[in-house]
Amino acid sequence: MNILTLENIEKNYSERRLFDQASFYLQEGEKVGVIGINGTGKSTLLRMMAGEEEPDGGRIVRANHVVVRMLPQQPVFDEHMTVLEAALDAQNTEHFTDHFTLEAKAKQMLAELGITDVDQNVQVLSGGLKKRVAIVATLLSEADILIMDEPTNHLDSKTAQWLEDYLKSYKGALVLVTHDRYFLDSVVNRIVEIDKGQMYSYDANYAGFLELKEAREQMEDAGERKRQSILRVELEWVKRGARARTTKQKARLERYEELKNRHAPVRDGSVELSSISSRLGRTTVELHQVSKAYDHPLFTDFSYIFLKGDRIGFIGENGCGKTTMMKLIAGLVQPDSGQVVVGQTVKIGYYSQEWENDPSKGIAYMNPQARVIDYIRDTAEYVRTENGLISASAMLDKFLFPPQEQYARIEKLSGGEKKRLNLLRVLMEAPNVLILDEPTNDLDIRTLTILEDYLDHFDGIVIVVSHDRYFLDRVTRRLFAFEENGIRQFEGNYSEYALVREVEQAQSAEAFAGKAPAAQTVETSSETLTRAQERERQGRTHAAKVKFSYKEQREYETIEDDIAALEQKLEDIDNEMAANATNAAKLRELLEEKENTEQLLEEKLDRWEYLEELARKME
Repeated sequence: MNILTLENIEKNYSERRLFDQASFYLQEGEKVGVIGINGTGKSTLLRMMAGEEEPDGGRIVRANHVVVRMLPQQPVFDEHMTVLEAALDAQNTEHFTDHFTLEAKAKQMLAELGITDVDQNVQVLSGGLKKRVAIVATLLSEADILIMDEPTNHLDSKTAQWLEDYLKSYKGALVLVTHDRYFLDSVVNRIVEIDKGQMYSYDANYAGFLELKEAREQMEDAGERKRQSILRVELEWVKRGARARTTKQKARLERYEELKNRHAPVRDGSVELSSISSRLGRTTVELHQVSKAYDHPLFTDFSYIFLKGDRIGFIGENGCGKTTMMKLIAGLVQPDSGQVVVGQTVKIGYYSQEWENDPSKGIAYMNPQARVIDYIRDTAEYVRTENGLISASAMLDKFLFPPQEQYARIEKLSGGEKKRLNLLRVLMEAPNVLILDEPTNDLDIRTLTILEDYLDHFDGIVIVVSHDRYFLDRVTRRLFAFEENGIRQFEGNYSEYALVREVEQAQSAEAFAGKAPAAQTVETSSETLTRAQERERQGRTHAAKVKFSYKEQREYETIEDDIAALEQKLEDIDNEMAANATNAAKLRELLEEKENTEQLLEEKLDRWEYLEELARKME
C-alpha cells in the first residue's frame, strides 16, 4: 500500500532550484535511502515528507491516520529537560497510555546506548550523546513512517551497529539520509538519488545502486548519441533548402526543431584534485609519553613516531579522547606531561569537526557574510599541484562550486557544502601531515569517494578520527584503538580489528563461564606486531652494514636548506612573472629561469630521497 506520495514537487531555495517536477512514493514497510551531493535538497526533502516544510509546487499526499516521526540532523532540546524527559517528549506520550512501560523501555534503550544517568540535564551531554537521546525519542514513537536525517553522524561504531541492527528488524517504513555506505548496504532495500532537481529510484541497496546507476547513464548516453546522429542527417536535409510546402516536410522540420532543442544528459562535475603537499623532512611528528586528563584521564604515557606514508586511524567510543589527541598533535592543546616534537618541515593541515561561526574558536572560522571565493583566496590565491599552478577559482570549480556559485555568501550554503568548502581550504594549505577529525560527518558520498581517491595519492602522513567503518577500511592501514585498558596499536583496517575483537570477547565470555576457550582462528594485533618485529630484527641482523661517505654526510646536512632555497626562488619567479604579465621579453627570460630552477629542484629532490632512504637503512 502506498502511504506517502510527493507528486510533481517544485522547490526553490534562494536562487537555487532544488526540485523541478520531481516525484516520490513510499510503500508500507519499505526502507529507502536518499543520496545526492551536498546542496541538492536531501534534508529539504525529508522536512517536506515530515510536514515541516511545504513545496512551492506540486502536492504531498499521506494515507489516512499515518503517523510520521523525524530525527533531525541537529536535535534541539529544551534547556531545562532531563535526559529521560527528552526521550519521553510529548510526541511519544500522546500515543501511549501505559507510561510506566514506556519509561522502562526508554531507560533500557538509553542504557544500551551507554547513558545510565537519566536525571542529568540533557544540555550537559556531548553532541554524540545528545544524538543518542534523540534516536531513543524517535524510536520510542509508534510511527508508521520513520524519517532520519544523518542518523549515524557523531555516533561511534558500536552505537551505529546497534542502530543498524534495530532498523533492520523495524516493521514500519523508513526514509533516511546517510553517508554511511555499510549502513545503507545493510538497512535499505531501495535507493533514491536526487540529481539535477529530479529523483531516480533504484530497487537495490547501495552496492546494487552503483551498478544500476551506471546502466542508466549508459542508456542515456546511448540515446544522446542516437539523437546527435539523427540530428546530423536532419541538419543536412535542412541545409539543402527544404521548403515547408507539404505536411510531410512540415513534420520533418518540426522533428528537427524538437531534436535540436532537446537537452543532452547532464553529468555532475567531479571533485578532482591533483596531489597537493609540501616536502616532508627527516623529523615528522613524535609523541613521547604524552598524557592528558580533564575530569578523568584520557590517555597516559602514549608514545608513537609517525612515519612517512603513515595512514593512521584513531577509533573508540565518544568522549574517549580521540579529538583531544588530534588537537595535541596539531598543537592546539598541550599535554599534561610528555613531549610532542614536530619537525621543521612539517606543515599540518587540520580538518576539524568543530567549524564555527564564532571567530574566537580559532579552528575553522567561517564568516557567514564572506563570499565563497574569498574564503579560499584568504588561504591561497594559487596552489602548486602536479599539473602546475591552479587558481583558487579553478580549485573551487573542481570541488563542485561552479563560477556562478563562488560569489555567494557562506550563509547561503548547506551544512554539507560548508564542510566541503572547509575541506578544500585545508587541502589548499598544501600540508604534508593531514589530520581529519570526523571528515565523513555531513559530507556526501560522492565527495567522500573522491577524498578517498585523493588520499591514495597524497604524498604525506594521514591521521584520521572517524566512526565511518567504510572510510576507515578504505583509508587506514594502522589503528590506535582507545580501549578500556588504554590505547592499543593494531596493524590493519577496521573490519579486521572488529573481527579480532569479536573473537577476543567470545573467548573472554567462555573463560568467564568456566569453559575451555575455542580454538583461536584470528591472530591478535600483538602477535602480528611481535612476528613483524622479529622479522625486522632478523633482517637487520643479516643486512649488510651501510653508512654515509664523508661527502654524503655533508650533503645530507645541507640538502634541505638547498631545497628550501630553490623552492623560495621558484616562488619569487612566479611573483615576478605576475608583475611582468605584459612584458613579453621579460616573461620569456623568467620562464627560462623557472624551467632551469625546476630542473635543479627535481635533481635535488631525487638526491634527497636517496639520502633519506640510506639514512633509514642506517637507523
